[in-house]
Amino acid sequence: MPINVAFPGARAPTVDRPLMGLTVLLVEDSRFACEAMRLLCLRSGARIRRADSLHNARRHLRVFRPDTVIVDLGLPDGSGIELIVELAQATPRIDILLATSGDPDGAHPAITAGADGFIAKPIARLDEFQAALLAHVPPDRQPGGPRLLPQEVVAPDRLAFRDDLSLAAQLMRSAWPAEREIAYLGQFLGGVARSAGDAPLREAAEALVAARGGKSLGPALARLSALVEERLAEPAPL
Repeated sequence: MPINVAFPGARAPTVDRPLMGLTVLLVEDSRFACEAMRLLCLRSGARIRRADSLHNARRHLRVFRPDTVIVDLGLPDGSGIELIVELAQATPRIDILLATSGDPDGAHPAITAGADGFIAKPIARLDEFQAALLAHVPPDRQPGGPRLLPQEVVAPDRLAFRDDLSLAAQLMRSAWPAEREIAYLGQFLGGVARSAGDAPLREAAEALVAARGGKSLGPALARLSALVEERLAEPAPL
């Protein structure tokens, strides 16, 4: 049974900070995507914690109960669908359970598994993020009065993008990836590239996924590895 540990000093939502008082657990392996979500929560008044795997998410949930859990569908130790099923069937249930992915086809299986909603990556607009959560917030926790829709777009630190590339490079340098690692690499780098607006990297990641089990796997992996190494060789942003 999780221990319900509320963040101290929780305050009521306002028109400027409509998610004030909301606690969020983000289950996300990409540091770049996590940084974007952190900024969106900060601008909206929500408090956020991050888990980068199913294992770490379960560890978090053993010691505190967030209001909202946002689960990425592609994680290094399994599918986020597993966690969504667990949380959807748990008693008491998490108040707001959302899925997120760079693959829009993930919406149907996530909702079928028990998620309340789906957030397509990349998400950088503050109004879209707030609307995605407020759609599931009960009336007594909604901000009172008219609310201006913020047009702000968050810009995550590019160092977080390099962190994601470094992780992928380590996987590709170590040894010939197994079938499961190939699938994870393609999904992970595809999502990172979409969030970062890197079309060549996204296309190379998608080509790797499409090449699984075929003769073109070697060239596809070499192409993706070369693009990752090129970006890591560039001067780090200040």
